[in-house]
Amino acid sequence: MKKQAAIELKDIVTQFGNQVVHDRVSIRINKGEIHVIVGPSGVGKTVLLRYMLGLAKPVEGHVFIDGVDITKLSKAQMLKVREKFGVVFQSSALLDSINVYDNVALPLREKTKLSENEIAQIVEKHLKAVGLPDGWHKFPSQLSGGMKKRVALARALTRDPEIILFDEPTTGLDPDRKNSIYAMLRDLHKKLGFTAVIVSHDIPKIFHIAHRLSILYNGKMKSGIQPKNYHKLKHPWVKKIMESEFEK
Repeated sequence: MKKQAAIELKDIVTQFGNQVVHDRVSIRINKGEIHVIVGPSGVGKTVLLRYMLGLAKPVEGHVFIDGVDITKLSKAQMLKVREKFGVVFQSSALLDSINVYDNVALPLREKTKLSENEIAQIVEKHLKAVGLPDGWHKFPSQLSGGMKKRVALARALTRDPEIILFDEPTTGLDPDRKNSIYAMLRDLHKKLGFTAVIVSHDIPKIFHIAHRLSILYNGKMKSGIQPKNYHKLKHPWVKKIMESEFEK
C-alpha cells in the first residue's frame, strides 16, 4: 500500500537570470519518514525548502502539502499551512540577545495564548528531550555549535509540528558531534513520528537515519532512493563522493 504524501513537489522549474536551477524537479516526501535531499553546494536544495514553506514560488510547477496545492493559496491561508512546520536553520537562527530558555519559548509567546506556567512546562520538556537538562540561562554566544543545534531543534519542536525541515543540521560540527546530532534525530523521530526533510551534503553518514533520499544535481532530481542502495547508483556525483571517501 502506497504511503500518503506529506509533501509533494511536481515539475518544479527555478530560474535565476539565464541559469536554470531546477529543471522539472519532482519529489515526494512520505508521511512519517525521514527524507534526505543531498547534492553539491549551490544546486538549490535550500530553495526547495523555501517552496515547501511557501516563502517563495517556483517559475513553474506545483507544491502540495497534505494534498493541497499551496502555490494557489493566499498569504492568510499559507500562514495556516505553516503551522504544520518546524524549521531548523543552517545557522541555528538563535537570537543573541536572549538566553536559551527564552529562545525556545519565543514561538509559544508569539503564536499562542498559553500562560507562562504552561510555556515553562513545554520548554522544559523539549530542552530535556534534546539533551539539555540545564544551562538554560546561557546565551547563544556561550554555547558550542552542537548545543546551538540542540536549542534550535527544541524550539522547532515546541508547537508539535507534523513536519520538520532541517537545512544542513550538522554544518560546522566535528564528526563526534555530528554523530550525536544524528542519533538524537533518530531517537526523537521514533518517539514523535514527525515527517522530516533534511537538506545535507554529509554523505554517506546522513544515510544511516534516512528512510528515503533524493539527489539534486545539475538541475535534475533522482528521487525516492532507498539509502541502502545508494552505492549501487551510477550517478556522477555519488561516484565522485564515494571515490573521495575511499581515498581518505
